[in-house]
Amino acid sequence: MKVKDITSIIESFAPLSIQESWDNSGLCIGSPEAEVHSVLLGLDCTSELVDEAIACGADMIVTHHPLIFSGLKKIAPEDPVGETVMKAIAAGISIYAAHTNSDKVLSGVSGAMAASLGLENVQILDEDGDGTGLGVVGDLPEPMSSDEAIAFVKERFGLKAMRTSRPLEGRISRIAMCGGSGGSLIGTAMKSGAQLYISGDISYHNFFTRKGFMIMDIGHYESEKEIVEILFSLIKKNFPTFAVRITQNINSNPIYYF
Repeated sequence: MKVKDITSIIESFAPLSIQESWDNSGLCIGSPEAEVHSVLLGLDCTSELVDEAIACGADMIVTHHPLIFSGLKKIAPEDPVGETVMKAIAAGISIYAAHTNSDKVLSGVSGAMAASLGLENVQILDEDGDGTGLGVVGDLPEPMSSDEAIAFVKERFGLKAMRTSRPLEGRISRIAMCGGSGGSLIGTAMKSGAQLYISGDISYHNFFTRKGFMIMDIGHYESEKEIVEILFSLIKKNFPTFAVRITQNINSNPIYYF
């Protein structure tokens, strides 16, 4: 098995061509021709994840977030990214990321969020015109009150807490959502007819919502973590006997709640 065999399966699901212009999805470290015997998956490529890959014998890491987003002026151990790059290269580990390309397919990050809530009639929220785009919007099987929706979302995403705008007085029947940092799609969510928008990294002023519209910020990590299971299933389906595993240190969320 070669690195390119793994990446071709991922890219048949989420082509690199659809990633956002600022993104750096794809092979960050390594050669497409390199031999690979085991793959480790996680949401973030941290130094700890590389340590785990070394310990379990994985020679390829696949994550959602890219290790390298922009040009590096230096690669040094005192920098978290530099330390991880050095450690991966020294161990001969290839590193690949499927970021906004897996955000923009219907069955990707936001689609997984919709599936968690059991939404129906799910469509791309902000379509690019080619059937892909950021976010999704869909309908609840039965309308809910704000209190019911808060409890439901917390239960389905395993949340201890969330941030919301002022709860609605009416019922919620249509929900828009975008995994990760989705503040830029609030206006699009309003236009979609949704009464509720779920995302992460929402800024303070965006919580001043108009009447009949509510926002829930469930966290960046919490909204995206299901993509790891999706990528695992994708590789396992195509290579049933291949050694692929999800990190045992799965919570790489850098944000702590007290």
